[in-house]
Amino acid sequence: MANIREIARLAGVSVSTVSRVLNNHPYVSEQKRAEIMRIIKERNYVQNSNAVHLSTGKTMVVGVTLPLVNNQYYSSIIEGIAAEAARHQYNLMVCQTNNSSEQEQSILRLLKNKKMDGLIMCSRANGCETIDEYAQYGPIITCEANETAFVSSVHIDHYQTFRIGMEYLLGKGHRKIGYCIGRKNSFNSQHRKRAYHDMLRSADVTPAPDWAFENCLTVQDGKDIAHRIWQMKERPSALIVSCNHIAAGIVKEAGRLGLRVPEDLAIVGCDDQPIGELLEITTVSSPSSLMGKYAFEMLYDRILHQHKEKEEKELPPLLVERGTT
Repeated sequence: MANIREIARLAGVSVSTVSRVLNNHPYVSEQKRAEIMRIIKERNYVQNSNAVHLSTGKTMVVGVTLPLVNNQYYSSIIEGIAAEAARHQYNLMVCQTNNSSEQEQSILRLLKNKKMDGLIMCSRANGCETIDEYAQYGPIITCEANETAFVSSVHIDHYQTFRIGMEYLLGKGHRKIGYCIGRKNSFNSQHRKRAYHDMLRSADVTPAPDWAFENCLTVQDGKDIAHRIWQMKERPSALIVSCNHIAAGIVKEAGRLGLRVPEDLAIVGCDDQPIGELLEITTVSSPSSLMGKYAFEMLYDRILHQHKEKEEKELPPLLVERGTT
């Protein structure tokens, strides 16, 4: 198999010129570029990625961690990351953690061992001290607010998101309000629950423990919640739900069971998944794809310039009123 020196000799150019063509750099004429690419194809030349990494100090790979790949909220974030990564000729290493701190640390070790240039964490299972420890080996960006010393974030204010949704439901006259969240002890869930309790307290309402639905991750979880509510003697009149795909499961199954939405059960979702618009779910919309875009931009800037200062970028939620309230 040909090497880069042979390609350069056959094309009558320097090795650095061939390297520029391989890396799509400017300052090579179109005629010369076409000739080099012809020879590369004829000789079946494959670029040695290890050699490239040694010469540039870059892998051109960015890691992305997320709890589940089939969660639409995280898929939307990755959509924003992927579009921006492609624009900068970066590849993504998408890693599912299953909310396991051990699995997450194995991915952080890839950053430590220089298998990637940086890491974007859509959600995290480890504490801030652990994340800070690995930040010395390469830039890390979280897609949620964090309390680390060095790790920057692009995030949505989930306290504000739930506060807006609760304020809307209270304004509609609801007092029997429940909530649905994902991992009950995650950083974001803690903020959501705090907003829920704060808003009920402001209305002199005591929350009902039976109306707190936690560890809700899938459409099926939403369907199961509808069944649980249908079987209750004392039902909530409204729910605020952390993700629209879970809200969709509740809406569809409630209808099948004969629970009218919104007459018997009002629903407010909390993201920008398209299913919310399709099913006319009132939503506190959060720009998750834009969050992914900004997260990559922030990471790329740190890869290029070795920034150490912590930075936080917060994206505002927006209420979109539809047919479920």
